[in-house]
Amino acid sequence: MIYKRHGRTGKDLSIIGFGGMRFKNMDDQDACVEMMVKAAELGINYFDTAPLYFGIKSEVVYGKAFNEFKKRNIPFYSSTKTFESKKEKIRREIEKQLERLNLDSIDFYHVWNVTDLDKWYERKKNGVLEIFIRLKEEGLIKHICVSSHLIGDHIRELLEENIFEAVLFGYSAYNFTVRQEAFDAIKKYDIGCVVMNPLGGGIIPQHPEVFDFIKTRKDQSVVEAALHFIFAHEKITTALVGFSTMEEIHEAVRAVESYQNITAEKLQTIKDSAAASFEGLCTGCQYCDNCPVEIPIPKYMEAYNFKVLYKKDSQLLDRLKWHWDIPTDWAARCTECGQCEDICPQHLPIIARLEEIAKMKR
Repeated sequence: MIYKRHGRTGKDLSIIGFGGMRFKNMDDQDACVEMMVKAAELGINYFDTAPLYFGIKSEVVYGKAFNEFKKRNIPFYSSTKTFESKKEKIRREIEKQLERLNLDSIDFYHVWNVTDLDKWYERKKNGVLEIFIRLKEEGLIKHICVSSHLIGDHIRELLEENIFEAVLFGYSAYNFTVRQEAFDAIKKYDIGCVVMNPLGGGIIPQHPEVFDFIKTRKDQSVVEAALHFIFAHEKITTALVGFSTMEEIHEAVRAVESYQNITAEKLQTIKDSAAASFEGLCTGCQYCDNCPVEIPIPKYMEAYNFKVLYKKDSQLLDRLKWHWDIPTDWAARCTECGQCEDICPQHLPIIARLEEIAKMKR
């Protein structure tokens, strides 16, 4: 396993992290714990979850796994988050989280899911930074972190608060163009950087023929190539992978073992090849799955990926018909309330895409 210094936290994190939102069968807790133990035995030491992953089930599983780590003297770092912003609510939430996680202190605690600067200002006004500082002083958290889906200048403004010791955001071989401002701030303030969705929420391995250009060697799989693309970034500490199965863990570890340095020139060639083609893909987070008029937005956006990837309406229509079995005209229900776009981490033009889909005919 490769380990890198996590910014000014001084911690050495494994270059692969374990994300807790994609377990294949969350109800089989013993199997989930077994996966985490195997990952730790293979050298992964960064374990990230959140209080809304499978309800609270992910944190509960993590707590059981952490107990196993402690029994076996396996070193690990814990990471979780809170979407609360008011002091008293954060206090109540972290007390429950510590109990679920079987911990006295959380290593990396995140202000969760900052998607809009105005909402960030509101959370600041509510005292989110003050309570995080207090929790650190009390020893309940060790490092103040932020999980953000802001892009461009907005994310730079957030990181220039110069209070966050680490940041978590989405980054992969197809959406890197919106993150340069983040890396500028990361370098300036020596902020630790973990990236989620390094495989594009599954998009990259599901379409190996489309992403073949990211390979730098003939013997690479597309998963290896996508992870190697992340490893090559000096300022990224850890690629956070949401593991579903044991085989996916072994595949990611093999990618670490097979990694060879990628030159800056080659990295730029990959970026140049992707920049014009793949910006705007949905990563399948399903945050938008709460439509007031019950439009199955995640399914429509997943199908729209096929239009982006293959440049053909027919690919989108086939996906809707044969995979999701939903008609195009359901998208016409949209009232343009904007709720889905407000919460979308990728800042996708969901309303416009629904309108486009609703007009499509076979």
